[in-house]
Amino acid sequence: MIRYYSLACQRQIGDVEKSGISGILFIMMLFDDYSNWVEVDLSAIESNVRLITKEKEQKVMAVVKANAYGHGSLKVAKTALKAGAEWLAVARAEEAMELRESGIKQPVLVLGFVPLNWVKLLILSGVSMVAWDIKQIENIAAIAEDINVAAKIHIKVDTGMSRIGVQEADVVKLVRTLKDRSSLIFEGVLTHYACADNYNKDKTIDQINIFEDVLLELAENDSLPNIIHASNSAATLFGYKPAWDMVRLGIAMYGLDPSDRCSFAKELEPALSWKSYLIQVKEVPAGTGVSYGHDYVTKDTQIVGTVSAGYADGYRRHSNNEVLVGGKRVPVVGRVCMDYFMVNLDSVSDASVGDEVVMLGRQGSERITAEELAITWNTINYEVLCGISARVIRKYV
Repeated sequence: MIRYYSLACQRQIGDVEKSGISGILFIMMLFDDYSNWVEVDLSAIESNVRLITKEKEQKVMAVVKANAYGHGSLKVAKTALKAGAEWLAVARAEEAMELRESGIKQPVLVLGFVPLNWVKLLILSGVSMVAWDIKQIENIAAIAEDINVAAKIHIKVDTGMSRIGVQEADVVKLVRTLKDRSSLIFEGVLTHYACADNYNKDKTIDQINIFEDVLLELAENDSLPNIIHASNSAATLFGYKPAWDMVRLGIAMYGLDPSDRCSFAKELEPALSWKSYLIQVKEVPAGTGVSYGHDYVTKDTQIVGTVSAGYADGYRRHSNNEVLVGGKRVPVVGRVCMDYFMVNLDSVSDASVGDEVVMLGRQGSERITAEELAITWNTINYEVLCGISARVIRKYV
């Protein structure tokens, strides 16, 4: 493939490599076509964030963990900030540093566990961390004291998620330990709702009541921080009160419903489409096996198309998969391979090599949603998006 590049192009690649960008990445940037790709509509993300910020008095923390739910963390983070978000949230230290290294200076909070070898870098980069354990607090404090830079801490309270967080009875003791260390700043306190997307609100109200009791006890001990936050996308869309100082906008920012029990599809605009194209179209006779294992055998003469995407890209090996070709739904036939899958094109008689294939998104009047794929794959829309492989190029429109 390299032999087709001009000498001038090769020189350009050399210059780009000196700047820190690999030659292969530069080559990819030269072309607009890939095996399969994701298209992210940044205007949809901006619209979704503006909708929330317009209706809420609270600050918005845009959750861009897991590569912004598969949408691309850097582009989404900058778009969310442009649209009115004031904070960014990630799950891991390396995600926070990716934002900082891209030039983002706004507040960033790591919601999850931070290994000790990352703490110093996060402190020096002004990244806030979540803590829930005295030993954790002491370790962070020791590192902060050693470099003479204060670490910003948000205390996570477990009010019913039973994942990470300090129990209600131990919050005051933990906060006292934090406040006793001059190298730590008690910046915020938070919790996370386990059932905010349910029609039944009892469990979420129970969690709110527990959190309010914690806040009351902190206030009585003159220990309330400046920032209190609890609401995720579902709680924000359902309008749970109180919402305190800030809401954490995750799945809703990307235009998807938190669950089938928390549907706001009319208000939100999905931002992501996933596409490929036909790389071969052929007529095969009756009795022909298709793909590994020959689970699928043609009953009659059939037009079979090959699509340049597979399970290594995140397209799962499930039966009943459908894609869009020529504005019509066509069934996937045979097992999905690592890099390819095949489709029955009998209903699209004029299909040809190079035609667009939509795995997720709209084509003409038809649309395949993340929620539909989630049902087919027996999962949730979050996992559909996050499961799209890193090797799938993200294109922004």
